[in-house]
Amino acid sequence: MNTKYEFFIAGKTRNKDSILRICDIFDKHNISYYCFLKNDDTMNSYGKEGQTEEEKMQAFENLGLKSDIVLNIFKQDLDNEKACKNLLLVLPAGKSGHIEAGIAYGMGKKCYAIGEFDATDSLYNIFENIFESEQQLEEFLKQYN
Repeated sequence: MNTKYEFFIAGKTRNKDSILRICDIFDKHNISYYCFLKNDDTMNSYGKEGQTEEEKMQAFENLGLKSDIVLNIFKQDLDNEKACKNLLLVLPAGKSGHIEAGIAYGMGKKCYAIGEFDATDSLYNIFENIFESEQQLEEFLKQYN
């Protein structure tokens, strides 16, 4: 599969505000990326109108593992992850984001993270760099182009 994006931005939906700020930084520097919050309409197709974000997340988490929505998101995420050169994990992240980082590393992609992590874990050495702030990420992206 040909590279379509420079970065795959992974994280958890409950960290939406941080992830969207990160996307804004990529937009500012005209660096292509895939982010499930911006590119995936399927994420908005569960839950009911008028529900809060948390209620929608709970509705999603109660779907069956093999439901059409879950399988569609799985396929779309993996296809787009394969189409990226690099991965950026926005911390704190959940299980899915960490699995996506492991997949990217296994595919030989460069992996980065931004944010604080709870505790040292030897496997966090898959990350080329863990940026402590959005400013550090932005400095890196200025050099990236």
